[in-house]
Amino acid sequence: MEHQVFVPVPADDLRAVLRDPARVARCVPGLQQDADTETGPLAGRLKVRVGGSTVTYRGALTVTERTPGHFTFDGEGTEVRGNGTVKFALDLRLTTVPEGTRLDFTAGATADGRAAAFPPEAAATAVQRLLDRAAGQLVLGSAPDAVSDPVAEAEEAEGGDGEDGEGPGYVEDDVTEVTAPLFETEAPPPSADPFLAGRFEGTDGAPRPPAEAAHARRTMIGRSAEEVDHAPPRGRYAPVPAPASATAGDSLRWIAPAAAIALASAVVIGRALRRRR
Repeated sequence: MEHQVFVPVPADDLRAVLRDPARVARCVPGLQQDADTETGPLAGRLKVRVGGSTVTYRGALTVTERTPGHFTFDGEGTEVRGNGTVKFALDLRLTTVPEGTRLDFTAGATADGRAAAFPPEAAATAVQRLLDRAAGQLVLGSAPDAVSDPVAEAEEAEGGDGEDGEGPGYVEDDVTEVTAPLFETEAPPPSADPFLAGRFEGTDGAPRPPAEAAHARRTMIGRSAEEVDHAPPRGRYAPVPAPASATAGDSLRWIAPAAAIALASAVVIGRALRRRR
């Protein structure tokens, strides 16, 4: 496979980067270097996306300068979760052109395992994308006080210990987590009575309703319109019945004995009149 990339950087600056393995390691998008420094700066894990699948390899890369402006890269890796292997050789030539440098890549690889099942077109697209990212990192690496591109690393490196995903819908770690607090102001508790929550505009100085009236208003809010219109209030706000009159009871107490006496008197008088006749 052949691929060309133009970069607006002098060839001498690019050669200085390619001669330093530590700077080359920063130009490989998504490379997670091993903590063991004895293996060299170009050893570690690399997660590669091909189509909708992702494969993580552990391996190493060596860079050799054949002539000024001609570099070769030889690498091999083994699947972290599997037995598949891949070996590749990449030839890079730097050609000075107006306003920059042209990078001519020639790549070849052999693979087995999951990589062997990828369609050739999808594999070629993934390699070209990786080379484009690496060329962009070379531009950044050639600048004074250069730092690696965090965007490219975040897109390629999603954690070497995670499970490799498969399928067209696989989007592992593509979503950036938002760690900054979105709502720093505490919301006040809701209040059913606007007069208790605060004043309305234009009501400054207006008298506040009594506390009992406000409580009654809050109590009526949860009731249906039919209950409010037709049902009398219940509970502590139910109407108090008028006290029963004590006069009726007292009158009954006196009327009953008087009626009995009057009836007895009438009987006695009636008998007396009969005797006289």
